[in-house]
Parts: sequence; C-alpha cells; structure tokens
Amino acid sequence: MDSNDKIFVAGHKGMVGSAIVRKLVAEGHTKIVTVSSKDLDLTKQQEVSDFFTDERPDYVFLAAAKVGGIHANNSFGAEFIYNNLMIQTNVIHQAHLTNVKKLVFMGSSCIYPRMAPQPLNESSLLTGPLEPTNESYAIAKIAGIKTCQAYNAQYGSNFISVMPTNLYGPNDNYDLENSHVLPALLKKIYMAKIDELESVDIWGSGKPKREFLHVDDLAEATYFLMQNYNDPSLINIGTGEDLSIKELAELICGIVGFKGELLFDTSMPDGTPRKLLDVSKLRDLGWKHKTKLKDGIADVYESIATAGIFA
Repeated sequence: MDSNDKIFVAGHKGMVGSAIVRKLVAEGHTKIVTVSSKDLDLTKQQEVSDFFTDERPDYVFLAAAKVGGIHANNSFGAEFIYNNLMIQTNVIHQAHLTNVKKLVFMGSSCIYPRMAPQPLNESSLLTGPLEPTNESYAIAKIAGIKTCQAYNAQYGSNFISVMPTNLYGPNDNYDLENSHVLPALLKKIYMAKIDELESVDIWGSGKPKREFLHVDDLAEATYFLMQNYNDPSLINIGTGEDLSIKELAELICGIVGFKGELLFDTSMPDGTPRKLLDVSKLRDLGWKHKTKLKDGIADVYESIATAGIFA
C-alpha cells in the first residue's frame, strides 16, 4: 500500500477498526474510506454491492463483526452466526467483484477446538469440537477463513486471514451483558472501588487461562501483515503469554487499588480451559508485540478514570 491507495476499513467505529484507522493515519495514508452502519448495513447484499461499485477501494480491512463475551455468545447464537456470515460473505464477494488488490479478514482465536494442544497452532483448525459457548461465532469465522481461501484458489485473489487473541484497549465494550472478560472485570472492580464494596462477584472458577493483546499492537501486526504476508493459510496474532482469570482479576485489583475480596461463582460457565496462541509463525516474519499487559491495563484505567466513562 502507498499513501494514494484507497483503503476501506469495515467496522471503523469498533475497537479493532478504530485502531487500524489510527495506524493508517500514523503511517500517512490519506484515502481511508469509512462508513457507519447507519449508512451501510454490511448484512445487506445490495447495499454492499452499491458501496463497492461506487467506492472501488484498493485494499480492505474487514474488522466489522458482531462480537461479545461468553454470555452474549451463549445467549444469542443465531444472531452471531447470521450477522457474521452475512457481513463477511458480502464484503469478501464484493472485494472479488471489484478487483480489490488485497483484503485482511479478521478472525478470532475461538476458531480452534476446545481441547486443541496448547499453544494453539494454525494447523489445529478443524481438528476437533469447538467450545459450545461460542460455537456460532467460531463457525462463522471459520467460514470466513474458508471463503477467503476458496476465492484465492479459484480466482487468484489475495485475501488473508488473521486470528487475534483476546483484545483490550481504547473503544472497548464495557457493557456487562455482552463484554469480554478483561473490560468486564475492569468495570466491575473499578465500580466496586468507587462504591466502596467489600467484594466483587466473578463468573466461573477463575482457573481458565487467557492471553491478552492491546488493540494498538493488533493494528500494528495487521498493518505489517497487509504489507508483508500473502499466504492463504491463516496466521495467529498474539503475545504468546497467558494468565488465569484469577490472576487477571488480581492484577486489575492492584492497578485500580481495590482491596476487597474476589468471589468466584462456580455455577457460571468457565468456557475454554485455556486459549494461548502459538505466535511463532508471526515472530518468524519479524513481528512481536510491544505492550506489556500491566502497562496496557494501567493506560486503559487511566483513560477511564480521566474521562469518567463509568460515572
């Protein structure tokens, strides 16, 4: 890509899309195309067709998706599979029809089997059953990977698929009904401190282990891969490091300054026992994350406290 190329970022208002836009601006790109869901419904085939016909982007970052945490995935599986299948199919197909030079499809680490060997290597895809609590979302993302690969094989497209680990950072979702674990814990623990509570209730046993990547690091990696990676096989993006939910909660308590008790509700689902990505493929290409988890969470907490987001 160069500064004169037209680049469409689908999902630019979300955490991932907005981080990619920030990265593109920082790199001097001036023809960044963004459009809100109010003006373009990516689940509608005709709207997407008209948009691509009119705009003719050179490159596409497909970061638009319906996302959520364990509760949202477990409760609204039909919406997760339908909306994600429609969004990605429409965008990928129109990218093909309008001769987009390259597309990056944003997948997820939940595509891997529930009990796949750790760390999760790209070769583990489709080798076993998925985690039931996010199966609909995972199946949609697997379909996106296979759609990109099919278009590459049949038409010679250059559509790549990247699999990020759990993300956090600016523009995260803090709605406790459908947020992911890190922002949910940050909000719960922050509010417990403000309200001077003696304890915080946390879903599950606290034993599952998770990996977390700052969204700005994801944007850096995605931009790097858009420039340097042209293989149809998927590639993981993560830190290669993880910690338990209990350890994460304790880390957040230390950053926020909450000294109360953590109460784990073992009647609620844990989800996948562990989900650590094998990032050797990406590191062999020359990229590694920069943001340490403690520093990243501290930056997020400072921005929340300053902006009064939870007030």
